[in-house]
Amino acid sequence: MVMNGIYLVIASACILILAYRFYGAFIAAKVLTLDQYRPTPAMVHNDGHDYVPTNKWVTFGHHFAAIAGAGPLVGPVIAAQFGYLPGALWILIGSVLAGAVHDMVILFASVRYDGKSIADIAREEISKFAGFGAMLATLFLLIITLAGMAVVVANALHNSPWGFFSVFATIPIAIFIGIYLKWLRPGKIQRSHYYRCSVDFRSYYLRSKRSS
Repeated sequence: MVMNGIYLVIASACILILAYRFYGAFIAAKVLTLDQYRPTPAMVHNDGHDYVPTNKWVTFGHHFAAIAGAGPLVGPVIAAQFGYLPGALWILIGSVLAGAVHDMVILFASVRYDGKSIADIAREEISKFAGFGAMLATLFLLIITLAGMAVVVANALHNSPWGFFSVFATIPIAIFIGIYLKWLRPGKIQRSHYYRCSVDFRSYYLRSKRSS
């Protein structure tokens, strides 16, 4: 039996939208009791270095990339090995019940504690030993995550010079966009995204054209 992939995409989008609208709203209102009028550490301690008020879409992009994490990389590999269903369920269930909730709670706690890390929060609330343990656990998880993602990416780019070119091309593009937003056109978020997407797609087109 052959199923069109668009049905899975639509069903997944509906699940994520419903989870955001109802489950996310429940956690924000009843569990974390968010207050949109409470100033953030970036507003209170604005020093131009560690604490800088940022456009909401830039902040969203950072946290969207953080919650995505290994999902877009490991998901296709799982689908190729075991079929699309385990990978799809892992991404949907894991994001709704674990990943998104975890990142939201950690981000909330960090904002309430003046932007401190989970290790600093554990040190203040529990003990110095707990803070040290949280720091080691965080370091261990980062090493495992980076190692796993590195293996997946390395296998995907093996004997693929134009795949490497597409990934490597994003580095100077990102540097240019940072310079553009910082000095050339501060605050022009939409225009910078347009330029970034245009150059990215041009590099992908060049890769596909040379590969063929």
